Amino acid sequence: MSARLSVLMSAARPVLPPFAAMGVLWGAFAACVPDQIARLGLTEAGMGLLLLFTPVAAVAAMLAAPVAGRLLGRVALPVATAAMGLAFVLPGWAPGAMLFALAMLAAGATTGMTDVLMNARVAAIENDRILHLMNLCHAVYSLGYAAAALATGALRAAGYGPGVVLGLAGAVVVVIALAALERDGRILGLSRPAKGAAGRNLGWLPVLGGGVVLIAFLSENAAESWSALHIEKTLGGSPAEGAAGPAVLALTMGLARLAGQGLITRLNPFRLLSAGAVVAATGAAVAAAASTPTMAHAGFIIMGLGASVIAPTAFSLVGRLAAPASRARAVARATMLGYMGYFFGPPILGFVASLVGLRGAFGVAAVALLAVLVLAPAMRRASSQG
Repeated sequence: MSARLSVLMSAARPVLPPFAAMGVLWGAFAACVPDQIARLGLTEAGMGLLLLFTPVAAVAAMLAAPVAGRLLGRVALPVATAAMGLAFVLPGWAPGAMLFALAMLAAGATTGMTDVLMNARVAAIENDRILHLMNLCHAVYSLGYAAAALATGALRAAGYGPGVVLGLAGAVVVVIALAALERDGRILGLSRPAKGAAGRNLGWLPVLGGGVVLIAFLSENAAESWSALHIEKTLGGSPAEGAAGPAVLALTMGLARLAGQGLITRLNPFRLLSAGAVVAATGAAVAAAASTPTMAHAGFIIMGLGASVIAPTAFSLVGRLAAPASRARAVARATMLGYMGYFFGPPILGFVASLVGLRGAFGVAAVALLAVLVLAPAMRRASSQG
């Protein structure tokens, strides 16, 4: 087992740093949300409105990612990762709501760019080496997220604000980005082939796969972003207990993804998607009904166990089932669709929370996860027809 893990770690070496970096930044940001709301004098709905700037910039950057990948060549991924680290320093120091929104534009754009490039690179390595690496890479993201959330809880308890926390996280990521350098890290196949060439039309597979990822990330990132506030505001928990909300969710997902690295090779991946959705929805419902911080933590653990397999499995299926000539573009399209959920999840749940409270918001997340039960069979049919 250790030899197998060593082979996987070696193959994934250039793409693990960007996944870890993204986890560190968003983990620190999510655990700072209660302080950011208080610092800027906002409500949950107000914060949700400001966070809408993030997906707008991210989607634009995702569309531009193929051009950036071609222009930057082998350094595209490390440059995007370092830029993401620098961008996340800005929201912690923004003195007002409008400057905070502009700072989130930078954070969203650099995250979107990095997302497309790193997932496309993983898909290429997977198929070149006939290995499954998505669970491992997403596990590293989750573990980085958990570590950053726990560290942020300790820093908040010591009296440090978002400026210091996000500044430290950004500095760490700039250093991490150097480890993503490859001798030949070019991401091929991002450009659309000429008319009539093989692989020009992608079909429904990346759309449906992206839909599965969208639902998973909408619920997952919304829970990560609002769990601290739910525990502190709704349940009366301490800042440390609040920070533990996103931390236990991410830690559970990280460990489950490591365990699932071997599981996906032995189970039907489409059934795995459906089973994960049911477990994750159950966890979200427990978190919504929680009466104590401990019960909420238990709900987030259950949610993490189920959600852990959804996005990596869907990404891997898109990369494996797409035609070789269109693989990078198929993964890029699924990434763009999926990460709309990643970015739109927090503001959507912020608006829902302003209407029906945070309990109702997590109830909505539970219902959303069950949509995977419809999308997974449709994805199977699209793959058989393609």
